[in-house]
Amino acid sequence: MTNVSIKSEILSRDKLFNIYLPPDYDSSQEVYPVLYLLHGSGTRPDLHQRLVDAGFQGKMDSLIASGKVNPMVVVIPDAEMTFYLNNINGDYQFEDYFIEELVPAVEKRFKCGGEKAFRGIAGQSMGGFGALLYSLHHPELFNACAVLAAAIRTDEQIEEMPYEDFLKNYKSAFGEINRNTVRINDFWNSNSILYLISNLPIKRISQVKYYIDIGDDDHLYKGNSLFHIKLRDLEIAHEYRVRDGKHNRIYFRTALDDALIFISNNFNNPLTTTNKR
Repeated sequence: MTNVSIKSEILSRDKLFNIYLPPDYDSSQEVYPVLYLLHGSGTRPDLHQRLVDAGFQGKMDSLIASGKVNPMVVVIPDAEMTFYLNNINGDYQFEDYFIEELVPAVEKRFKCGGEKAFRGIAGQSMGGFGALLYSLHHPELFNACAVLAAAIRTDEQIEEMPYEDFLKNYKSAFGEINRNTVRINDFWNSNSILYLISNLPIKRISQVKYYIDIGDDDHLYKGNSLFHIKLRDLEIAHEYRVRDGKHNRIYFRTALDDALIFISNNFNNPLTTTNKR
């Protein structure tokens, strides 16, 4: 189902999402696990449509038919170029919308989720950043998190990013940005993946099962490597993969299957409608 609409009071507008329902959804009484799959950045207005255009439905049908992935519902929200962040001034709170409105609305309308054990999150590039951010901010909600070439940047990379690139990526979050805007501040630290992994309690971080995947020629190699190293130093079990590839569609197509399999393997058996909630 494409471009399903939800009215957001937090964002003061209608928001769209795509949703994949497994082949036996209509005939089954089961309540399925749900994966929130977060898209990457770009210039097109309907970024959430790219995965659908790339044949995502066929991929899921094939993985389920082969037994590599258990039947699940997959939600692909439209995040625009928000980087999945709340705005520093409170003008456009996308994270609040996602957690407080989208997740409850989806799981009330469709036969999916209902509790942490049956809820996963994944993403690529900007969406990988969002998936990690929500897992670290809300570990009580997500059982597993899988990211592909997540847009994890060091403080130095943020400070050295050309102004035009910083504006394109973070304008929604930082609001009015000029060339003298202080980029590393309390707001950034509260949303920086590397800051959070270094400062949150280990018990909190370890509540989610992590899968990190990166191409060996990807420009985002440093942040992903440092995230993995920090997890190793903290002795938090996780999966880390480096494969041949750059930050392009070929890499994402080849890497997505393993991420979906990881999420599926970490779901418990689906609930039934008789015992949900």
